[in-house]
Amino acid sequence: MAEEDLFESVPNFSEGRRRDVIDAIAAAAAAEAHVLDTDADPDHNRVVVSIAGSRSHVVDALLGAIGAAVERIDLRSHSGVHPRVGAADVIPIVPLGDAALETAREIAHDTGKRVWAELKVPVYFYGHGEGRTLADIRAGRVKPDLGGPDLHPTAGAVCVGARRTLVAFNVMLFDTDLVAARAVARSMRESAAGLRGVQALAFELPGQRVQLSMNLFRIDETSPADVIAELARRGVAMGAEQVVGLCPAVVATPAADGRILEGRLAGAGAAAGAARCSERGGEEHAALAVRLTREADELARLPADQDAILAGAERAAALVRVLQAAQVLDGEVEAMLRVAARGLRDAVQPGTQSIYRARIDALDARLA
Repeated sequence: MAEEDLFESVPNFSEGRRRDVIDAIAAAAAAEAHVLDTDADPDHNRVVVSIAGSRSHVVDALLGAIGAAVERIDLRSHSGVHPRVGAADVIPIVPLGDAALETAREIAHDTGKRVWAELKVPVYFYGHGEGRTLADIRAGRVKPDLGGPDLHPTAGAVCVGARRTLVAFNVMLFDTDLVAARAVARSMRESAAGLRGVQALAFELPGQRVQLSMNLFRIDETSPADVIAELARRGVAMGAEQVVGLCPAVVATPAADGRILEGRLAGAGAAAGAARCSERGGEEHAALAVRLTREADELARLPADQDAILAGAERAAALVRVLQAAQVLDGEVEAMLRVAARGLRDAVQPGTQSIYRARIDALDARLA
């Protein structure tokens, strides 16, 4: 069985308060692909849905979710601190594992063409290969690539593009007003000679709370831990840290407990196996479905702890053989489990590797 290329999409929708709308968007996506997470923020009035699957499944899931958003969200009555241009605002396509960024760009174009053809919502392309950024679009410096120049009266426009994995990371600031927080945000940005791979904004939330909101788009150069260290070096008083959506294990801090991308991928793979075992019926498959359901829940809640990450890698790798033996494994689920296992393995730090050398060698042999 050939392992399929795997892609993630992390669409951002302009609704973070109405549970029925959020559920409808997530359900539309789940009908076609694996929904790994739904993370709604009422202050930003925004929800981030994390989706994974093969190329065709991701496109179909996005069309369903975008359609649900267009039907239910009216930007004319929208309020929230986060900037936006659409009901289905930003649709990034992210290659996972060995999948190519250029293929992700093709998926972005496939998605955008269908959005315009089927929903008549104008589309901007951004990111890899496009020569424009979300900032360009939000500032009105470019016109839609499909449709326009007028935007949809209630749904605005959709921004679709390919990018590498990033971490959306927020930090609450103490004893800081919005003016000072904006100065901190400006100084942290790569574009202002701050930290490499950092985009930053500052928001004032209800209750006179101030939040530093960042995208870390080159996590191999600047991780959440690097951001916290830099803020501490500057003497910035910090409160709660928040990962929005999911975080790759290799840069996960305690703020990402239960929100580790690879843990959610492995959990979704186990859940898919459980569903297929239930469909097949029989005593053995029924018992395995119960075990897989429990495994799915535990993997989805994986903490950012070295022992747990190593164990998660071993469990994800073992699930490939378990599902093969049960004859419920397909190429997409195999890709999810292998990408999860490899990502978790890569997150095991040298000190942990030296302690568990035999386990690491066995895991590497299984993943070879």
